[in-house]
Amino acid sequence: MTPVALAVDDLRDQYLREMALVRQTCERTGDGTAAIRRRSAVVDRILIEMWRRAFAGQAAPNVSLLALGGYGRKDLFPYSDIDVLFAYADDRAEEQSREAVRAIIQGMWDIGLRASPASRTLKEAGKFDPDNLEFTLATLDRRFLAGQFPLYQQLHQTILPGLVLSEWNTITQKLGEIARARHAKFGNTIFHLEPNLKDCPGGLRDYHLAVWFALLFHLKETREWPRQRGGVFQSARGDAEAAFDFLTAARCFLHFRHGRDDNTLDWQSQDEAAANSIGLETRGTADPAYWMRTYYRHARIVYRRAALLMEHLPAPVSFYRQFRRRRTPIAGTDFILDQGRIDILPGAQFSDTAAILRIFSLMATHGYTLSQAAEDRITDALPALAIHIPEGPYLWNSLREVLLGPHAAHALRTMHALGVLEMLIPEFHGIDALVIRDSYHRYTVDEHTFLTIDNVHSLRQPTQDYEHRLAQLLPEVDRLDLFLLSLLLHDTGKGRRSGEHAQQSVELADSFLARLDFDTEERESVLKLIRLHLEMSLAIRRDIFDIENVRAFADKVGNPSILKMLTLMTYADIKAVNPEALTPWKAETLWQFYMATANFMDRSVDEVRYHAAIDPTLLNRLRSMVPASQYEDLGRFLEGLPQRYLQTRLPEFIRNHFLLSTRLDEDPVQLELRPLRQLFELTVIVRDRKRLFADVAGALAAWGMNIVKAGAYSNDAGVVVDAFQFTDVFRTIELNPTEKDRFLAHIHDVVAQKVPVEQMLEARAHLNHSNNIKVEVQTRLQFDSDASSHSTLLQVVAQDIPGLLRQIALTLSKHQCNIEVALIDTEGETAIDVFYLTSQGAKLSEETQQALAADLKYALDAMRAPAA
Repeated sequence: MTPVALAVDDLRDQYLREMALVRQTCERTGDGTAAIRRRSAVVDRILIEMWRRAFAGQAAPNVSLLALGGYGRKDLFPYSDIDVLFAYADDRAEEQSREAVRAIIQGMWDIGLRASPASRTLKEAGKFDPDNLEFTLATLDRRFLAGQFPLYQQLHQTILPGLVLSEWNTITQKLGEIARARHAKFGNTIFHLEPNLKDCPGGLRDYHLAVWFALLFHLKETREWPRQRGGVFQSARGDAEAAFDFLTAARCFLHFRHGRDDNTLDWQSQDEAAANSIGLETRGTADPAYWMRTYYRHARIVYRRAALLMEHLPAPVSFYRQFRRRRTPIAGTDFILDQGRIDILPGAQFSDTAAILRIFSLMATHGYTLSQAAEDRITDALPALAIHIPEGPYLWNSLREVLLGPHAAHALRTMHALGVLEMLIPEFHGIDALVIRDSYHRYTVDEHTFLTIDNVHSLRQPTQDYEHRLAQLLPEVDRLDLFLLSLLLHDTGKGRRSGEHAQQSVELADSFLARLDFDTEERESVLKLIRLHLEMSLAIRRDIFDIENVRAFADKVGNPSILKMLTLMTYADIKAVNPEALTPWKAETLWQFYMATANFMDRSVDEVRYHAAIDPTLLNRLRSMVPASQYEDLGRFLEGLPQRYLQTRLPEFIRNHFLLSTRLDEDPVQLELRPLRQLFELTVIVRDRKRLFADVAGALAAWGMNIVKAGAYSNDAGVVVDAFQFTDVFRTIELNPTEKDRFLAHIHDVVAQKVPVEQMLEARAHLNHSNNIKVEVQTRLQFDSDASSHSTLLQVVAQDIPGLLRQIALTLSKHQCNIEVALIDTEGETAIDVFYLTSQGAKLSEETQQALAADLKYALDAMRAPAA
């Protein structure tokens, strides 16, 4: 066979001239998509001419030249390889064309085209090689260039469709496996400081992955290729196409900048791309953070669509599952559940926001995903849904269900991607794909927010030692819903780009909470967490064992409940900055500082008392809320009250308690009853006397109320403020509003010592029987005279049964113990009560502790003994 030599000098010159023009046009217009199309056309002309020269003077061989892969789709980037296929009718045609084909390939290299050639006979092309999926995928994007067109038609219409359909499951499953492995290589996230525009999740490879899946599904359904390749992946909003155009412009920029097939968007490239507004609609100079924000928005769209299509892949079906019902209607909606994926009924029309929010609640609870069709329909319906945006308790209840679900972050990401979250919380829009451009913050602010919520829920299944410790705090958070809402809103202020973002976040959160109709206490709880969310991170950068550091932080936090939430918030916040941000050392430091602060609060709960001469701030604030004639009385009321009481109550409630105390001369017993979420809170204001705490606890038990928290506080003037939080087990007050007055009257008379409480307690004695107890809790008593400089601390852990608190208080009174502060808590059937005690103004002696312990143990055991 005679060797074939091709003269390609003129073609090389032609190629260089035309590529110089392609570059100039691309740099002038910023249109990367046009550039890759033009390069494809340039290479088409070169290869067709080379084909003509190579086979000149020969009988037309039965061979065709095809463009494959990126070249086949006319997506030929400036320095990408040229994928071509030489298709032969048979072995004889291949042998006859060998020299001409070799000359074409050599000519491509001589011109400067990086050739990536493949050769197949029709018989070989019809065989699937599971170890070379790349070739099969490349044939999905093919174009005829030169040679025998009937040969190409046979390949296009018969051989390749037959191959793909016969191996459809294998091809799609392996394609999914390769994509998942690539995503795992990049941490399954689009967020990288220096992303690879081609291979990273959300990059161009994912865009083509989505197109391949769409094409394969179309082929399986219709048994024919789509007339237009892109038609199977077009989005109604054009967001996928816009993402492709942006990524294409950026990749062309990188190729021209480096002079090679380099797809890494390094730090310097980001600066230069922003300076030239690469991929943006407006020309001029853009801020690098804004430019990267645009990149992440587009990458998010591409990654999401690719992931949805991968989830649509059919899983291997067992014999049993073939007979299971697959599609289950979701009651009250136009949605159906199909094997963990939520789809929408064909032709469904909806404008009911309630149904949409219910879908996201199901996603948060069970981890379901939406189908692409359902996502598109929800997005298309947003304008109609926006007319009827829910507010107040209804909106909060819907959002609360999402936040409390173990898959809350997944549901919130979906809501955010579809525009639902911003519709409900416009304050969130400012941090959409917002980039904090430094080497420390890996994620955009919105993704960082979702990760913080995910980090909290992940503590339900801890893996690291420090996670096991932090996970102990999670069940102790009274309002997990409010805590998670704080996380959702804690960084919204970063979108304003001015001032301290914590304060900006407080202002934005305040406007949203107003629309939820939160009561003052709920509102302040959320705002305080947001206001303080950086404080613990700052404190652990200092000496965590410095008592002044601990004291200053404890003063800011105010109470143990906020401390626990702030500790979890700090953990979740740091961990969500980047995968390496929370080192085991930093986690240990955080835990040690939490323990140091918690211990400080426990030790100082009875000794840190308010004195106006030291800190007049609170007094001055409250003076603005009362008449000037009451200033002196107000000062006497506040003087000597424990800081714990003042820090766990809003100023409005402190004012109300003061006003009640001014009426003690009219009525020596002042009561306040208010609903507190699922609880009631009873505040008793009276001058101190023996057995006061025991009598109130007994009266509540006599009415069947279950005390879950309590606190006893007194000021220097001997005025006592006792607060009891309880559940109305039998819904007496709720179902019988008139009973509220009788209830308060009875409590009043018991406290005023007009009515004995023992008789009603005896009537309920049968409820104490151990048969009603599900989990046995052994009584444990612990004394500590070192925890406080003024008092002896007594912790009682016992079975939570009616009358328990009263019995403890009676026994304390019997031993002449004065309750300086009482902290009552309940976890399930376990009562955990802490009392700060003095006897004749001093700590308890060892003898008193021993005698008290013996009497308490006897009294509490007797309460649990079966009735005779």
